[in-house]
Amino acid sequence: MKKDLGLYIHIPFCARKCDYCDFLSAPADEATKREYVKALISEIKSYGQLGAEYLVKTIFIGGGTPSFLEGRFIADILSAVREVFTLCEGKEGVPEITIEINPGTVTGDKLLSYKKAGINRLSIGLQSADNRQLRLLGRIHTFETFRDNYKTARELGFQNINIDLISALPGQTLDSWLRTLEKTVAIEPEHISAYSLIIEEGTPFFERYSEEDLDEELDRTIYGRTKEYLESAGYYRYEISNYAQKGFVCKHNCVYWTGREYLGLGLGAASLLNHTRFHNEEDLQAYLKLSKNHTDNFYPYIRKDIKKLTKNQRMEEFMFLGLRMSGGIKKSEFSRQFGQSVQEVYGNVIKRSRLEGLINEKRGKIYLTDKGIDLSNMVMARFLLE
Repeated sequence: MKKDLGLYIHIPFCARKCDYCDFLSAPADEATKREYVKALISEIKSYGQLGAEYLVKTIFIGGGTPSFLEGRFIADILSAVREVFTLCEGKEGVPEITIEINPGTVTGDKLLSYKKAGINRLSIGLQSADNRQLRLLGRIHTFETFRDNYKTARELGFQNINIDLISALPGQTLDSWLRTLEKTVAIEPEHISAYSLIIEEGTPFFERYSEEDLDEELDRTIYGRTKEYLESAGYYRYEISNYAQKGFVCKHNCVYWTGREYLGLGLGAASLLNHTRFHNEEDLQAYLKLSKNHTDNFYPYIRKDIKKLTKNQRMEEFMFLGLRMSGGIKKSEFSRQFGQSVQEVYGNVIKRSRLEGLINEKRGKIYLTDKGIDLSNMVMARFLLE
């Protein structure tokens, strides 16, 4: 019986690097993009033996900006995936295939090519409905551009769309954030991801701002009001920063949060297979050179930082990834995976956190309270064993 697998495919290119972004991405010329796609397809095809062992249920094409590539390249990449891997069908349902797109980099022709290639979920990087804030972030689009792209996607039949938003921006107010939520909800996407800005070292934002420029109290207020507003509009929070209408939870992201296996393809992509974590080569020129030198057996040469997880590390990840989800973790699943009850391993932590109102237990599950979500970093740290 084949094991379930999620695939992540990394496209490390963008029209322009946003001022807050620390992802593995950069602008590139057409020749570099063509060369990268060729190398990526070689990597995919080198997984022939592994592909026979798994059933792929989710695919996520991320970046960077995947929509910065020509549509035919995305179709070629997915064609290679289908040659190597078995995608679910029939009673298993169709695979969820997501592509990240940024307004200003998509056209009707591109979107149509995605649909023909089997992509059935779009994740659009709006970030803000305020054009002044979009300029602050270094985005290349306006809200009007986003709205036009969204309308085209709907006209072409896409019925599962996520909108990415960023809150707690320098100078942002609660009212301006609520206006962004109002405009987003008005177009009725099936899924909304609402993240707080994190100022990362090495970005223009790090040079321009400090933590003192961010209003922590306002950030907490925004978080609470976001939940209230979106739930009243029919979106329920199923993970710390993610909201969905009924039936539209992101299946691929749930692979990460529930500790299931996934394979990362492309520059710098991370994987979890057989309780082992690793990531691919992060230097673009090295990745391209290796693809030329090892065309028929590419993947073993690009894997970096291969680390077999200990039992303790697996238990830690089970807890602090699972607790990100509103449904929490199942005590029975913990026992099944590790041969010990969660009380044996974490009894004192659970008792202390319950007394402080940070976690709760119900119907065999352990989950964060609203207070626990506000202090989630502190709570998660309590579940570290090593």
